[in-house]
Amino acid sequence: MKFLHLAAAAALAAAPALAGKPVEADNSKFTGDDIFGLTVGSDPQISPDGQQIAYVRRTNDIMLDRAVASIWLIDVASGAEIPLVAGEGSHGSPRWSPDGKHLAYVSTESGGGAEIHVRWMENGASANITALAESPSSISWSPDGKSIAYTARVPGKPASLGKAPAKPEGAEWGKPLQIIDKVTYRFDGGGYAKAGTTQLFIVSANGGAPRQLTFGDYNNGGALEWSPDGSTIYYTANRSPDWELEPRGIEIYALDIASGEITALTDRNGPDYAPQVSPDGSKIAYLGFDDVGNAYDQANLYRMNADGTGKELVAADFPASIDGMEWTDAGLFASFEQNGEHRVVKISPDGETTELSPRLGSTYYALPYTGGQWSVSNNGVIAFTTASPVRPPDIGVTTRRGGTRQLTQLNETKLAGKQLGQTIEIAVTAPDGVRIPAWITLPPGYKQGDKVPTILEMHGGPYAAYGPEFSIDYQLYGAAGYAVLFSNPGGSTGYGEEFADRIEDNYPISNFDELMAVVDSAIAAGYADPGNLYVTGGSGGGALTSWLVGKTDRFKAAATHKPVINWVSQSLMADGTPFFGRYWLGSMPWENPDHYWERSPLSLVGNVKTPTLVLVGADDYRTPRSEAEQYYGALKLVGVDTMLVITPDSSHNNLTQSPSQQAARTSAVIAWFDKYRKSDAEE
Repeated sequence: MKFLHLAAAAALAAAPALAGKPVEADNSKFTGDDIFGLTVGSDPQISPDGQQIAYVRRTNDIMLDRAVASIWLIDVASGAEIPLVAGEGSHGSPRWSPDGKHLAYVSTESGGGAEIHVRWMENGASANITALAESPSSISWSPDGKSIAYTARVPGKPASLGKAPAKPEGAEWGKPLQIIDKVTYRFDGGGYAKAGTTQLFIVSANGGAPRQLTFGDYNNGGALEWSPDGSTIYYTANRSPDWELEPRGIEIYALDIASGEITALTDRNGPDYAPQVSPDGSKIAYLGFDDVGNAYDQANLYRMNADGTGKELVAADFPASIDGMEWTDAGLFASFEQNGEHRVVKISPDGETTELSPRLGSTYYALPYTGGQWSVSNNGVIAFTTASPVRPPDIGVTTRRGGTRQLTQLNETKLAGKQLGQTIEIAVTAPDGVRIPAWITLPPGYKQGDKVPTILEMHGGPYAAYGPEFSIDYQLYGAAGYAVLFSNPGGSTGYGEEFADRIEDNYPISNFDELMAVVDSAIAAGYADPGNLYVTGGSGGGALTSWLVGKTDRFKAAATHKPVINWVSQSLMADGTPFFGRYWLGSMPWENPDHYWERSPLSLVGNVKTPTLVLVGADDYRTPRSEAEQYYGALKLVGVDTMLVITPDSSHNNLTQSPSQQAARTSAVIAWFDKYRKSDAEE
């Protein structure tokens, strides 16, 4: 097998256009070098009184070739900000104590692993209050501010089978056998699972030995929620005997801290999660849905009494899937995705919803996925990550008059001198008359009436959505002269369950006609050059890329990132083995092999004529590396021009790649498309 290593990809992309004459860099365009120094504002946590915001800055460091995280503090009234926790180590997850006098956070500044630290805001003193063998998560203050609850992995005993001979003293032997007995034994971004389970703990806010609260051979966790009197912690877990094979068997539990007694509050056939307790402690709001075997179900809002009785559906007519909630003295707030945007609503006790002004921005700046992070104070002030097609997310806040104000400009100095591609919406109608949301990011300096080389780029998921958000990949494509066409075809979220169900039991088959309508609309609008079309996408978008080139020769070249090629191998090799076959394919591979095959892009490889680049992360366990390698091998066997790009130490998420790897990967794709791009002289 031939591998295109990243250094070779970068060299290929950097080759001068005219031999013998150096080409001066155009510093007005966005380049791979500009990824370094980009800063993303994330995890904004507003103080209980609404006067201060602690947030995490993630800045790409050119010397370390990674994002460096620090915690900053903003004064809401003046907008002034100061660094709160910076320097050696990584710092994140800031969380205010209920009285606003302390800030807990997770940091590696002590020199070992991640630990919980507390900062006294009045005098600036801070202390490491834990000494943990495993990284903490889901930190949550008790109502009296004296304790902090968190989750962490408790090591277990690895599986064993048989026994090796006794090793002589001083001998150098090979590594011991790795014995696996778990259904899900590796996790994308986490590698092969260590023996053990996630459990709940509490520790004094002044430090000391923690107390373990949960036990057993199953994971406990989720977001931790205290009762107002501090006697109970509400959390989510799958505590059924067959929990490994029941991915949606999540319920809400109440843990009595004094006795350790655990009580199940929900018991439906389907997941219940994300509990939020009312300020008076009498009610619990939560999310959930009935498991009817679909690949996708919208999450509904429910409410119950604190003892689990009186369950009721709230805001039954709300058209979107709720994905986050906070219940403070100011009321119940929830976030949701709709029409390519992420928004926040306030929900009244009788279920009436009022949409609020913040438009949330995703911190996934590699591609324009919708999303966002937010928090709300006791007086209803919301801090949030902002959205923009030409800037990574900043930190914003709501105003007394109901509007919003952007508090930071983290990339303004760096990007002010850059020509960036502008994003506009285009109208698309599928052959069956359904509207397909779509946008096009035009290259910098685009002149009205120009028909330009155009890349169709497709999102993964497939139950996810794009929107007019910042994307480093799109800006790099634009700087190279390409427009980028992107859309939310059937299966995308934020348009109602019926729209998401357009791909139920047929993905990726039904998306073909929709995506061709997107391309045709961009041509009809006068933007896309029909003789210079290209296609790419990652994960589900990689599966669609491979499907499209098996159905049409309209594209000059393709680049399929981390694709699903063979649903049999993917469903049995990915890190969600109990989920994919049961919910996405509706059966096991041996029960309905024809259904698996007819939906696999590998079945169409004999039709492919389009030169196709194949890319994957070396440690991708969601759409495993073996999927990309299968496709690369098949393309070689049928004589299609192809190369294989493997990113070392990268999992499924593009942001697990270092900034240099992100730049080199996109440069490789541009070089591949340039190889087949028609010049103006050929037009």
